[in-house]
Amino acid sequence: MRRLLAGGLRPRSVRARATLGASAVVALALGTVSFALLGLLHGNLMRSAQDDAERQAVATAGLAAGGRLDPVLPGGHGTDFLQVVDAEGRVLAASPNLVGRPPVSGARPGSPGTVRGTWNGRPVRQEHRQRVVQVTTATASGLVTVYAGTSLRQADAAGDMITAALAVMVPLLVLTVALVTWRVTGWALRPVEAIRAEVAEISERDLHRRVPVPRSEDEVARLAVTVNATLDRLEAAGIRQRQFIADASHELRSPITVLRTQLEVAQAHPDPALWGELVSGALEDTVRLQDLAADLLLLARLDTAEPPPAAAVDLTGVAREAARPRRGDRIPVEADLAPDVTVRGSTLWLSRLVTNLLDNAQRHAARRVSLTLRVDKERDLVVLEVCDDGPGIAVADRERVFERFTRLDDARSRDEGGSGLGLAIARNIATSLGGSLAVGSAPTGGARLVATLPRVRV
Repeated sequence: MRRLLAGGLRPRSVRARATLGASAVVALALGTVSFALLGLLHGNLMRSAQDDAERQAVATAGLAAGGRLDPVLPGGHGTDFLQVVDAEGRVLAASPNLVGRPPVSGARPGSPGTVRGTWNGRPVRQEHRQRVVQVTTATASGLVTVYAGTSLRQADAAGDMITAALAVMVPLLVLTVALVTWRVTGWALRPVEAIRAEVAEISERDLHRRVPVPRSEDEVARLAVTVNATLDRLEAAGIRQRQFIADASHELRSPITVLRTQLEVAQAHPDPALWGELVSGALEDTVRLQDLAADLLLLARLDTAEPPPAAAVDLTGVAREAARPRRGDRIPVEADLAPDVTVRGSTLWLSRLVTNLLDNAQRHAARRVSLTLRVDKERDLVVLEVCDDGPGIAVADRERVFERFTRLDDARSRDEGGSGLGLAIARNIATSLGGSLAVGSAPTGGARLVATLPRVRV
């Protein structure tokens, strides 16, 4: 409760807000019910007293109209007094407690009828209120008015007792609800505090730690499961990052070591006849080092949260330009491209996607590689397929080939020019542009790489 006023008029903690809200609702409900109860009780007691007085007044008026009126009227059940007054203000009859008293009201009788009212202490000089019914009727000697009064002592006492009880019970109930809500909310939020404390202690070196999951299958338990799933992804991302750094360091160290060895040989043996071979080898390793650095930079860009390029690109033209110089290669590329296929992205990224798929296929093909571009009208997708007639990829390895620096066999060795980043870059480009990249079996028995991208209508 100390935090209720910590933030001024508006409590800051969830526990305080829940307690204040529950208390306010209960207080409003109990106040409304109390006022309704008091009103209903007062109305019932008032009607009961009025019915008694009216019944006695009507009966007395009937006696007066029939000429059977006695000077001293017996008091009826529930009636404090009775008095009959003629049109001249003379008292014709009265109950024993008003014998010899003047008329209870100075008003002269009016037209026949019934008038009801509430008096305070009159005419019997009591301290409690009275409900008085005035009935005017015609007799043989003229109009007479009958006054019948009944005490409201019981109604006032009951109202005072109920008011006093509610004045004590309502605050007590509100306080009880506040205390119960405060404790129950604290128990409900205790797992949340445990989760918060555990997450606060987790650093980049402690991603293996997990938050406690409550046994209850409620929102807090689902929150803990979600937090642990997030920590699982963060731990996996950290492992991939460390593995990537280690693999990148290894990949960069190899060409740098070879390049340094060639330069040391050239320095140790200043023979001009060897310079051509040494310079060619150094240039080859430098190009390989440059390509590897470019691949790493592209992967870093793809891993960022920046929005991908959104320009409309003619994928047919991009694929045609990528396949044209490969027609005369040792393993030619046969292209079957649908015309005017447009997707959203950038020419550089899409060209890199097609080039990496063709490079991978030519590296493993035996005699031919096919490039197909078509439109799936049912799903409104663009499908780019690259097939080869090589050994193919086993089902168990069809996801692993998209991991960075992955080489499944000797054909993917460094001597063949593969760094293990081509398919990883291709999939990242496809997913960044809202598509996908998967591997399957080609009709010729080799690998079949299928990239799907959202179609753009122009």
